[in-house]
Amino acid sequence: MIVWINGAFGAGKTSTARELTGLVPDSVLYDPELIGDALRLLLPRKRLDEVTDYQDLPSWRRLVADTAAALLAEVGGVLVVPMTLLRQEYRDEIFGALAARRIPVRHVLLAPAETILRERIGSRAEVGARDWSYAHIAPYQQALGWLTADAYVVDNGALTPGQTAERIAEAIRTETAAVCEIVQTPEPTRETVAAGVLLFDEQDRVLLVDPTYKPGWEFPGGVVEAGEAPARAAVREVAEELGLVLDRAPGLLVIDWEPPCRPAYGGLRLLFDGGLLPAEEVAQLRLPGPELREWRFVTEQEAAELLPPQRFARLRWALRARERGTVLNLEASNPVP
Repeated sequence: MIVWINGAFGAGKTSTARELTGLVPDSVLYDPELIGDALRLLLPRKRLDEVTDYQDLPSWRRLVADTAAALLAEVGGVLVVPMTLLRQEYRDEIFGALAARRIPVRHVLLAPAETILRERIGSRAEVGARDWSYAHIAPYQQALGWLTADAYVVDNGALTPGQTAERIAEAIRTETAAVCEIVQTPEPTRETVAAGVLLFDEQDRVLLVDPTYKPGWEFPGGVVEAGEAPARAAVREVAEELGLVLDRAPGLLVIDWEPPCRPAYGGLRLLFDGGLLPAEEVAQLRLPGPELREWRFVTEQEAAELLPPQRFARLRWALRARERGTVLNLEASNPVP
């Protein structure tokens, strides 16, 4: 298990984490800031200059999850992780990678009042650290909406690190601090077959979904299970994600071979035509649950802004196949001559 202690810079995460390791049996402190320090030494200066924060490096986010899994495999027990995460998509990516390894995460937010937070930051001797922390108060406040909805919140303004740790330990023991609801399938170990469904509204816009467990928007759908027909998998995934039961098997639009690109294995990606959804059916779509943050109907132009390039290319050719009433064979999201 992982206890992830989140909060603004200066909220007392690290000191609380140290105290918590003394209260939770078989617990070990794991500070992902060490991963950032290592990347600063390992990556070329040109790459580092392209980001303002090491959290913006995909390698940092992947290594944080990989290292946590390796540590738990080595020592077992509980990892206590003091780390600020203010971008929800980064939380989703890291927690989703942990969920894929069946590692539960209890997300805790230390939330002292802003006046107390500023006093604590002001007491720091390092001018650079003070300036950095002050500059990140505004982004922290902007993130409070999703943070307070997701995490177990502890107002530690009047508490010592030891008292804060005791409150967290009690919340873990009583399961008041629940396991974070990030849903993720195990990471593939070989090529996979995935089936997506294109659904359209009365303005001929296509439905996209925003998964919680990975960055970027997607089509409704998912990985085809062993022994399962792809069209049936597509119907099943739409029902699971959106609560929409398709009354017929969707027709195939494109079959796309996605080449392996480390660390991904690639495989076959199929897109089906789920047809038009009348306004009354759109109104009955289930609100996003643990798997989805949001869904929306978009034009092709709007989809280009939301989808990763290769995924958008697949959509673009699927829309052309729908217009022509044909099926297209793609490789790396380009038609095969």
